[in-house]
Amino acid sequence: MNRFQLFLQLRRHRQLAERRALNFQQNKVAKWVMGFLSVFMVGYLIFFAVIFSLVANESSYRTPLETIMGILPFVLLVDFFLRFTAQQTPSQLVKPYLTLPISRYACVDTFVITSMISATHLLWMFLFVPYALMSIVFSFGIGKALIFLLVAHLLVVANSQWYLICRTKIIDSQLWWLLPIAVYALMAMPLYVGKKASLSQFVDIYGTAGTWIEEMPWLPVALAIALLAILAGINRILQYRHILSEALSEEKTTLKSVSKFNFLDRYGEVGEYLKLEVKSILRNKNPRKSFIMSTAVVIMFSLLITFTPVYDGNFFTNFWCIYNLVIYGAMSLTRVMCYEGNYIDALMVHKENIISLFRAKYWFSCALLVLPFALMLPTVFAGKWSIWMLLAYTLYTAGAQYFLLFQMAVYNKQTIPLNAKFIGKNSMENNYMQLVVQMVVFFIPILLASVLQALGGEWVCNSVMAVIGIAFILTNRLWLQNIYKRMMVRRYENMASFRASR
Repeated sequence: MNRFQLFLQLRRHRQLAERRALNFQQNKVAKWVMGFLSVFMVGYLIFFAVIFSLVANESSYRTPLETIMGILPFVLLVDFFLRFTAQQTPSQLVKPYLTLPISRYACVDTFVITSMISATHLLWMFLFVPYALMSIVFSFGIGKALIFLLVAHLLVVANSQWYLICRTKIIDSQLWWLLPIAVYALMAMPLYVGKKASLSQFVDIYGTAGTWIEEMPWLPVALAIALLAILAGINRILQYRHILSEALSEEKTTLKSVSKFNFLDRYGEVGEYLKLEVKSILRNKNPRKSFIMSTAVVIMFSLLITFTPVYDGNFFTNFWCIYNLVIYGAMSLTRVMCYEGNYIDALMVHKENIISLFRAKYWFSCALLVLPFALMLPTVFAGKWSIWMLLAYTLYTAGAQYFLLFQMAVYNKQTIPLNAKFIGKNSMENNYMQLVVQMVVFFIPILLASVLQALGGEWVCNSVMAVIGIAFILTNRLWLQNIYKRMMVRRYENMASFRASR
């Protein structure tokens, strides 16, 4: 079997693995929902293509090629952050093949090449192609338009490799966020460095690539190919080293101290599960990193909301207040029971264990709301928001939002490793159902708040949101019991799936 045949065989294995995934049916339905939402994104891209084209055609200062190449860095920045919702690093890719007489690099090559030929890269063509047809073809001819499309596509593919490099290092340590921040800060220097610092200077500098396409079309193509080759090579080596080091390493456990949290003993069995929630974050890598990342996001947005006027409009006030409050829930409760899948058999020993676990998770999640609430109080003191709005949205999050998120306990049936980051089964797999639920809890409350404000004003909106939240909080025992009963109906199916996905 030559290298190409091996690549085809491994790619076929990955496709079969996706179809045999335990959450295939859930993801299939959720993908249809995501596809429906993608239609709206396509519409927006075409809309922006028309807007950019009209601006470029009316400009006497820049050519259409200079305009689009000057805007391209912003497109790549948006593409970079969008990939955090869709593109993942390898999981369970190398481990099954380590004992076989094949090149270990071949498995990583399969992932790297697949990531470069993914059809998702073509999404940006809905921005580039209409722009090229409306502005570039009539000014420079179809040849230069095709060169532009090739260069833009190569840069998008290179951006995917840059994302994978950053994502892999960020999984190691959240401090690696400084890498993309530093790179994008350097790229944005024309916006804030020099006497002529401005958006116009930024577009002028990066628009030079448009002049190259006009005069030396081979140069931007060669540079884009070189950039893609360098980033793909770095990504290949990085993925190989990370996966191999984790696959061959021995787990070392050092017990430094034991925290007993005796003050939780008064809550009985629920208190024991509260201890488990806290110790899971303190002792295990994946829950701890998820908690740290959530906290960092909450702090960052709280500072932006308090000290900048960017998010002072009605829509953004609702959006960022609700977003900031539901961050902890969206990061943890969408995966409810996934970490517990590692020891689900022990939890099922006593019938009522799970309902106590649910109550502990609910109490713990409600307690975490204290942090975003406290961090957003300066916004109230500054007069931007009212205390009643902040309190109402907090109650709504603790009630209605958590009610929706806890429904995932019935349907989640894939174990997420507590410590493995690259080779553990499903350690980095995409669960589209979880993504859809996250989008629902982010956007439905904003839509509800906007409608209520339009119909009855801010006070009525806050009052209704608070009443809804309080109703769900007061009845949490009833709906947690309902979730528990529905989960127990599916317990054998879920337990088998949890075991199979370890």
